[in-house]
Amino acid sequence: MTEPELHDSMTEIPAAAWDAVACPEAADGGRPLDPFTTHRFLAALDVSHSTGKGTGWGPKPLVIREGGRLIGAMPLYVKSHSQGEYIFDHGWAEALERAGGRYYPKLQIAVPFTPATGRRFLAAPDAPHARDALVETAIGLARGNRLSSLHATFCTAEEAETLAARHGLLHRVTQQFHWENRGYASFDDFLGDLSSRKRKNIRKERETARASGLTIRALTGDEIEDRHWDAFWVFYQDTGSRKWGTPYLTRAFFAEIHRSMRNDVLLVLAERDGKPVAGALNFIGRETLYGRYWGCTEDHACLHFELCYYQAIDYAIAHRMPRVEAGAQGEHKLARGYLPTPVHSLHWIADEGFREAVARYLRSERRAVDEEIEVLTAYGPFRNARSEDGQEGEGQDGDWQGGD
Repeated sequence: MTEPELHDSMTEIPAAAWDAVACPEAADGGRPLDPFTTHRFLAALDVSHSTGKGTGWGPKPLVIREGGRLIGAMPLYVKSHSQGEYIFDHGWAEALERAGGRYYPKLQIAVPFTPATGRRFLAAPDAPHARDALVETAIGLARGNRLSSLHATFCTAEEAETLAARHGLLHRVTQQFHWENRGYASFDDFLGDLSSRKRKNIRKERETARASGLTIRALTGDEIEDRHWDAFWVFYQDTGSRKWGTPYLTRAFFAEIHRSMRNDVLLVLAERDGKPVAGALNFIGRETLYGRYWGCTEDHACLHFELCYYQAIDYAIAHRMPRVEAGAQGEHKLARGYLPTPVHSLHWIADEGFREAVARYLRSERRAVDEEIEVLTAYGPFRNARSEDGQEGEGQDGDWQGGD
């Protein structure tokens, strides 16, 4: 018999027990597929007060036990707003409230501030039934507390398709831009896959960035020092204040991830005379490099593209990683080799009439997303695409790593 437990912080749950279901593939000492659902990442959000009181993200991590053993886990939060999610439901909230309903609080199954696909219903390999117990418990919590809705964002396609059918959840499909490694041996090998105009444009952008006279360094593990985090905190605050008003993460979060997961971090810095003036923060998974945050104190042409996109591709090729996920939004990523890719979410809506209205919207949205992915892919930079005669977006990526 399964027994659910609801907690108030990740720190209440033993790390080894959580990770046994979140990243069983890392039991051999290797990297987890998804660094964001590890205990160390989610706990860093809690202990740094990036989540918790006053943030609108109330941690309620849910675990399932059987015979005393933890067999399932879920990163669950009580939300009082829709910020930091990147699967936008603001319109749903406004519609329900105009009709006299109350949308907030709601329950969110997610990694806060992290638009990266990964498992959200974490079950031990020998206990797949724990997923159903997690879903049923979460729906029961929403229904029992008379909440409007429950949302699982950036879940896997398999989770979305299986659990939507099994539990009557609404399946939403949106899209991001991901770079796929087609077995490239070098960056030039990747460029050889592109149309001549796109290839020339990328070479020109890289040359322009290097002409700034800055030194570009890619650091990980013990190569990263406190002074690098101090510099990156300035970059992050500047970008966060312009995009979100108030940055989501505290300075203590970066100190915590340095302590607990610096080997999972790739920090790309541009320095002038040894002083960082721009940087991009990435997290390293077993198969994917995840671009997360960027910022600068000096503006230089094409430096953003170099640090955020091309350095990430360089790293992925050198380490034989299958893909790079560069965060939310940003169609101009297309010209730089990042193709549109479906991303998935699941939604439970309490009110029957409102649920049907959302279902109609999602059916229409799905058709539009499918068409957009088809069109954008056809206009991609690869030699078999129609991009030779297309137009390229040259603007800075104000939405890199997403923004609400």
